[in-house]
Amino acid sequence: MRQIVLDTETTGLEPSDGHRIIEIGCVELINRRLTDKRFHYYLNPDREIDEGAIEVHGITTEFLADKPRFEEIADDLLAYLKDAELIIHNAPFDVGFIDAEYQRLDKKWKGLYRHCKVIDTLKLARKMHPGQKNNLDALCKRYEINNSHRELHGALLDAEILSDVYLSMTGGQATLGLGEEQADTTPTGEQKFQPVRTDRPALKVIRATPDEVSQHEQRLDALEKSSGGAPVWRRQAEPVEV
Repeated sequence: MRQIVLDTETTGLEPSDGHRIIEIGCVELINRRLTDKRFHYYLNPDREIDEGAIEVHGITTEFLADKPRFEEIADDLLAYLKDAELIIHNAPFDVGFIDAEYQRLDKKWKGLYRHCKVIDTLKLARKMHPGQKNNLDALCKRYEINNSHRELHGALLDAEILSDVYLSMTGGQATLGLGEEQADTTPTGEQKFQPVRTDRPALKVIRATPDEVSQHEQRLDALEKSSGGAPVWRRQAEPVEV
């Protein structure tokens, strides 16, 4: 299973007002394991950046002056994302900006949802933790994920943090091996197999003492008297006629 954790930074809040993507950062998960295949660009938006946006991400027009424009990376981005499952926090925001960028290049663009399945972790978090704060910082605190190195928002950094949050929210990276071998994966997603350890010590069996057995039977007697029928524990112990 190939998943892409994606985040963007922008010049402002509304693509309908002409705001643009200025940074896009993606990390790849194969079978819920982070690979080294990342996609990251700063982009020249050919417009000014709102002061409020600069306060959030710290990216300036001067810094972006020599960076590529979206049309220069559009084909590579789509090839990277296509047919993957995208994991995005507040997906309508990022997807809306990506769609606006592609629509500038091709008026027939039908939308990112035609190329990828999208999981919105904000929607997922609100369902799991109703009535609580569910921004990325709050989720990091809730799932004990260290984001102390995050002074400002950054698309690649936030994508990396979100990958940890998503894996914690949905059960972690570990998979349960049920056969004689446990499946693992290489960074490229190729499966490898490791035998299950056989050197673990046997589990210690602690049996009830005679006094504990007596107390248990007394409790069952009381239940049987009050209910007028044998408790389920005694019914299970009765022999089955064949």
